[in-house]
Amino acid sequence: MSSGLVLAVSALYLGLLFAIAQYVDTHERAKRIFHRNPYVFTLSMAVFCTSWTFYGSVGRAATTGLSFLPIYLGPTLVFVLWSTLWIKIIRICKQQRITSIADFIASRYGKRSTLGGLVTIIAVVGTMPYISLQLKSIGNSFRILVTSSAGSMPAQPVDPLFFVDTTLVVAIALSLFAILFGTRHLDASEHHEGLVVAIAFESVVKLIAFLAVGLFVTYGIFHGFTDIFQRASVDPALSRLFTVSQGSGYSQWMTMTLLSMAAIICLPRQFYITAVENPDEEYIRKATWLFPLYLLVINLFVLPIAIGGRLAFAGTPVDADMFVLTVPLYYDYPVLALFAFVGGLSAATSMVIVASIALATMVCNDLVMPLLLRWRWANINKTADLTGLLLAIRRISIVVILILGYGYYRFASESYSLVTIGLVSFAAAAQFAPSIIGGIFWKNATYSGALTGLMLGFLMWLYTLLLPSFAQSGWLPVSFIEHGAFGIWWLKPYALFGLEGFDRLTHALFWSMLVNIGAFWLMSILTQQTAIERIQAVQFVDVFRGADDAADSSYWRGTATIGDLQQLVGRFVGVQRVAEAFDAFAAARNISLKKNQQVDASLLDFAERLLAGSIGSATARVMIGSIVKGEIVSLDEVYRILDETSQVIEYSHKLEQKSAELEEATAQLRTANERLKELDSLKDDFLSMVSHELRTPLTSLRAFAEILQDNPTVSGPQRDQFLSIIIKESERLTRLIDQLLDLAKLEAGRMDWSLRDVDVATTIEEAVAALNALIHEKDIRLEMDMPDDLPFVRADRDQLIQVIVNLISNAIKFCDSERGVIRIRVTRQAEALLVGVEDNGFGIPAPMTEVIFERFRQTLSPAGGKPQGSGLGLAICKQIVTFLGGEIWAENLDRGGVGFFFTIPMAKS
Repeated sequence: MSSGLVLAVSALYLGLLFAIAQYVDTHERAKRIFHRNPYVFTLSMAVFCTSWTFYGSVGRAATTGLSFLPIYLGPTLVFVLWSTLWIKIIRICKQQRITSIADFIASRYGKRSTLGGLVTIIAVVGTMPYISLQLKSIGNSFRILVTSSAGSMPAQPVDPLFFVDTTLVVAIALSLFAILFGTRHLDASEHHEGLVVAIAFESVVKLIAFLAVGLFVTYGIFHGFTDIFQRASVDPALSRLFTVSQGSGYSQWMTMTLLSMAAIICLPRQFYITAVENPDEEYIRKATWLFPLYLLVINLFVLPIAIGGRLAFAGTPVDADMFVLTVPLYYDYPVLALFAFVGGLSAATSMVIVASIALATMVCNDLVMPLLLRWRWANINKTADLTGLLLAIRRISIVVILILGYGYYRFASESYSLVTIGLVSFAAAAQFAPSIIGGIFWKNATYSGALTGLMLGFLMWLYTLLLPSFAQSGWLPVSFIEHGAFGIWWLKPYALFGLEGFDRLTHALFWSMLVNIGAFWLMSILTQQTAIERIQAVQFVDVFRGADDAADSSYWRGTATIGDLQQLVGRFVGVQRVAEAFDAFAAARNISLKKNQQVDASLLDFAERLLAGSIGSATARVMIGSIVKGEIVSLDEVYRILDETSQVIEYSHKLEQKSAELEEATAQLRTANERLKELDSLKDDFLSMVSHELRTPLTSLRAFAEILQDNPTVSGPQRDQFLSIIIKESERLTRLIDQLLDLAKLEAGRMDWSLRDVDVATTIEEAVAALNALIHEKDIRLEMDMPDDLPFVRADRDQLIQVIVNLISNAIKFCDSERGVIRIRVTRQAEALLVGVEDNGFGIPAPMTEVIFERFRQTLSPAGGKPQGSGLGLAICKQIVTFLGGEIWAENLDRGGVGFFFTIPMAKS
C-alpha cells in the first residue's frame, strides 16, 4: 500500500479530530450538547483502551490465551462494585479545585509541593513505557501496512520515509497535535471540552474498526464462532488458548487484575479524564454499567482474531501483536486493513494526547512553577504577565515527554511485547494507590507516610522492572539480572532477597507494594500531622459531609486590595481573562468592585479557583497567601499561619462534638423517663387490678360463708351450690397467688428446674386434657397437627405444660364466641421444634404484638370490655421459653385471629 495514501489518511483523520475539538471549544451550544452528556463522558473514559487493547490483547491471546482478560476485569470490578470511590474522588476534585493526580495527592497531605513534585516524577517516568508502546504500535503498523502484500507473510519492517525513523516522526507529530489540543490557551477551570469530545469520537472509531476486523475474521474467513473454535480445538497448540492458567497463570491473573484495578484510578490520563474533566459526578452512575459494557464489546473478537492469525500464519514466526492488520492484508482486504490502522491510530493517539497533556500540566504546576517561585535568580515575581511562560513550559514539557517515550522505545521496548510494556507502566501507576485510597478513607495518614511510601515503592519498581528492561536491551550489563547489583545474589532484580517462584510482574508488585504500604502505614503512625494536614484530611475523608462549594480562604489573616489580587491572578491567567472573570463575579452578586477595596473570603476563594487552574491548587494557595499577607511568604510560613488558626477550629469542632453528645444523652434520658412513667402507670394499674382480683374472690368467699353461718337451715342443694362457689373462688385465688409467686421466682432465678428429654406430643396432649372440659363447655373445635416422628426436646416438663396451658387458655378466652376454633401445630426446624397455638378471634392491635409479653400488659375482651386475666400468663411463658433456650412471639393471622409461636431446642442425641 502506498505510504503517501497512509500518511494522507492519517493526516486527514488527525485533522478531523482537531476540527471536532475546535468546533466544540468555540460553540457554547455544542459544549452543552456534547460535553455535558453522560454517554460522551463515558466514551472519553475509554481512553483506557489504547493500542495495547487494539493490538496487544490479540497478541497476548495468541500466545497465552485468556490471560488478556484480567486487564479489563479489574476496571469492571471497580466500576460495578466500588463506583462510590470515583464519586468521592470527583467530589473532592471539585471542592479542592484539583487539576491532576499530583495535585490531588499533594493537596491531601498538606498541599506540599515536594510531594506533588515526587508524584510528577513518578508519573512521567512510569508513563514513558506506555507512551513508547503507542509509538511502537503506530510505527510498526505503518511499516507493515506499506510493505506487506496479499497472500504473503508480513515483510520485515523497514523505514520507508526517506530512511528516517518512522517512530520518531510519529512522536514529533503527536507532540504537535497534543500542543494544539491542550495548550492553545490557559483555561482557569483547566477543562478542555473539545478534547473530551474528540477522545469520545476516537473511542467510537477504534471500537467500530476492531469490530469490523473481528466480524471479518469470524464470519468472513470462517463460519462463526463455532467454526473457528472447533478448528482451534483439534490443534493442541491452539486448544491451549482456551485454558485459564498456563504455568503461573493464576498468580498472573491475580496480579494483572489488581494492577488494572489500580490503573483505572491511578493512571494520570485516566484520573485526568474521569475526575478532572468530569462535568457532573452523577455521570459516574451511568458509567457504572456503560463503561464495563464498552470493555466487553471491544473484547468480543480478541480470541477469534488471535486464532485466525495463528491459523493463517501457522508455523511461521510473525508478530502476533499485529494480527489485526496482517490478517486482512493476508486475505487481500487492504481497505479493511487501512480502516484497522485508523482504529489503532485512534487508540494510540488518544492515549498519547491525553497523557501528555495531563503530565505537562503536572510538570508545570507541581514541578517547574514551585521551583521557579522559590528560586530568586529566576526573578519571575517581577514579571507582569506569566501566561506565556506557563504555556511555554507546558508545550516544552509535552515535547520532552514524547521524546522520553521515544527514547524508551529505542533503548528498551524492543525486548518486550506491547502488553508487557503496558504492565510495566501499570505497576508504576499502582504506587499511587496507597496514598490515594488511604488518603480519602484514613484521616491519620500523614505527609511523611505518603512521601516515604511513594519514594520507596517507586525505587523498588525502578529496580525490579525498569532497570532490568534496560539490561535486557543491552544498555546495562546482563550480569545485573543474572547475579544482582555488585554481584550480590540476593539483589537479583527478579529474585530479590531470595524470593523465587513468582513471575517477574508479580515479584515486582509484591516488593513495591510491601515497602510502599508498609512505609505509608508505619510513618503515618510515627509522625504527627500539621494543622493544614488535619484540615485537608477532614475535607478529603468527610467530603460528603461538607458543602459542595466549601472554601477555606477564611483561614488567611491580613489584608489585601482587589487591585492587588486582580494583578496577582492576572499574571498567571491573563489580564483580560481575569478582568472578565471579576466582572462576572460582581454581576452575579450584584456588587461593585473597586481596586482599593478590601477583599473578602468569597472573593479570595474565587481568585484561588481561577489561579488553581493555571498553576495547581498547592501553588495557588501559596500565591494567594502571599498577597493576603502583603509579602511573598514561603510554604512554611503559610503552614505556621494555619497552625495558629487551627487551634480555634479544633476547639470549635470539640464543642460541636460535646454538644452533639449532650443532645444524644438528653434524648436518651427523655426516653428513659418516658419509659419509667409508663412502667409506673402499669404498676399502678397492676396493683389496682390485683387488688380487684383478690378482693372479688375474697368477697365471694366471705359472703357465702356468712350466708351459711347465719342460715343453718339452708336446703341441701342450695348449700352444695354455695360450697361449690366457695371452692371455685378459692381455686381462682390460689391460681393468682401461684402466678405471682412463679413470676417472682423466674425473675429472681430461684425456680427449680428439672431438665430432661421431653416428648412434645405427649406434653401437648396432657395440657389439652387438662383444659378439655372448658373447651367443650365453650363449644370450641380443636385442631391438632403434629407429625408422628417428632424428636424429643430438652426442657422442664411441668414448666412446658404450663406454657402450653397458658397459651391454650388465652386462645379459649379470645377465640370466636360462636364458632370458636383453636389450632395447635408443631413443625420441625433445623435444631428446634416450632409450636404454634392459633385462634380465630379478632387479633391483637399491631402495636401490641411487640409488648404483649411484658408484665401487666393486657388486651381487651372480645366484647370490648375490661381485660381478662391477670396479665401475667404471657410474661411467665416468655420467662420459661427464654430460659429453655427458645423464642416466643405473636403474629396476627391473615385469615383472622392471632397465633402465638415458640421454639424449643431439640435434645442432642
